[in-house]
Amino acid sequence: MKTLLPIFLLINSFLVSAQSGINWGNTEDIASNSFSNNHPRISLAADGNPLVIWGRSSDQSVVFSRWDGTMFTAPVQLNGSLTVASASWMGSDIASHGDTVYVVMKQTPEDDTSSHIYIVHSYNGGTTFSSPQRVDFIADSVSRFPTVTCDATGNPIVAFMKFNNSFLDSRWVVTKSTDFGNTFSVDVKASGWKNSAEVCDCCPGAILSQDNYSAMLYRDNNSNIRDTWMGVSTNNSVSFDNGCNVDNNNWMLMSCPSSGPDGIIIGDTVYSVFMNGGSGKSRTYLSKSSLSAVSVNSVDNLTGTITGLTQQNFPRIASDGNAVAIVWRQTISGNVQLPILFTKDIADGLPVAYDTVDLVDITNADVAIADGKVWVVWQDDNSQTVKYRSGTYSTSTTGISQLEENNLIAYPNPVTDILSIKFKNEIPFAEISVLNVLGKVVLKKNVKNTNNTTLQVGDLANGIYFIQIRSLEQNITKQIIINK
Repeated sequence: MKTLLPIFLLINSFLVSAQSGINWGNTEDIASNSFSNNHPRISLAADGNPLVIWGRSSDQSVVFSRWDGTMFTAPVQLNGSLTVASASWMGSDIASHGDTVYVVMKQTPEDDTSSHIYIVHSYNGGTTFSSPQRVDFIADSVSRFPTVTCDATGNPIVAFMKFNNSFLDSRWVVTKSTDFGNTFSVDVKASGWKNSAEVCDCCPGAILSQDNYSAMLYRDNNSNIRDTWMGVSTNNSVSFDNGCNVDNNNWMLMSCPSSGPDGIIIGDTVYSVFMNGGSGKSRTYLSKSSLSAVSVNSVDNLTGTITGLTQQNFPRIASDGNAVAIVWRQTISGNVQLPILFTKDIADGLPVAYDTVDLVDITNADVAIADGKVWVVWQDDNSQTVKYRSGTYSTSTTGISQLEENNLIAYPNPVTDILSIKFKNEIPFAEISVLNVLGKVVLKKNVKNTNNTTLQVGDLANGIYFIQIRSLEQNITKQIIINK
């Protein structure tokens, strides 16, 4: 465990559980650092247990481990005799449909026309895998950044970036299989909408599927405008006949940011997350777009204004029914965080306050949720391992924690100077603490009458804080914003 974690562990654990309703286990390593930790990605088997892949730079391999019910299994190499591309910001990808699992990888060297996209498949939840089979049909072209999803029947749909043999004419293409990953169709172009000539050539993408719809999310490069776009197919990736900008930040950048989008589909809505620096600072966003109308409905920051925030990046999103979780990496006043936003029902929107899964040495992360359980994996470059943390949440829409939170009224919010605190049901004694986003107590007060209490917060800097109430009857945490 890292040296800074014990300082915040109890506070951080309480905050995560109280704010999101997730009760977390400890942070652990999936495997020893001899297996390295590049760019971990997670999917779930039919029983809800996680399947994790990552890259190992020392031998250019892709490594796989699965949860057996009590622990992660010993990692196995999936790439056979191939050498595979991976880095902190890109690598192989994994998707699953029940116990059918697919992993796609790019052979190295990436810029060689003889290096191709390959896939391995497992039909038993990752117990055994096939040998690598070639996916792409690219003639003299160059390929990179494979990404995979499953259609409604469990067949794989694979997308990758394609170039001419001079490493120009960058575009995203999609190919599909109808025999569960044994053969693939000739690829079709999924990018290039609104007269855009090329895509951002060092940013990974994401392919999504639901029923007969497919959505290809990617970062564009339209005369150095590097917003995130979506190509849409209505015939299960046979062709992509429309597309739209799901970003609209109009980010002008002369170099590649090496950061791509992720997304999910719920009903007619594509929820996409991405980083954009159009505001002058790298910020993470959630976009909502209509599949049927092929148009963006809204684009919002994942967080509000945070004092000391210098960067956000690498957002990932997962869903189970209407439950949605989003993780990303951010740096506040030089401190790295792995935040999570979680809601049981995305129709109600995301919470204003995020929770913190881990602190320090987070490079990138991924998330998966199913059946009342959340799994987060991330690349830790201090230990050189892939770490994970799992938690459970009640699938009921109303529980004790929600009722307790509703008992607390803190106003005004946002607050400039004096915060009033009241309980609908009075508590005879309580300890009230104010914590910043790093879990540090910045103000504390003991009160005997909780029915009419005030806190002087005007001396605190603008930003997001948490009011923590501890008593014999209940523990409650509520988010507030100080904005003077």
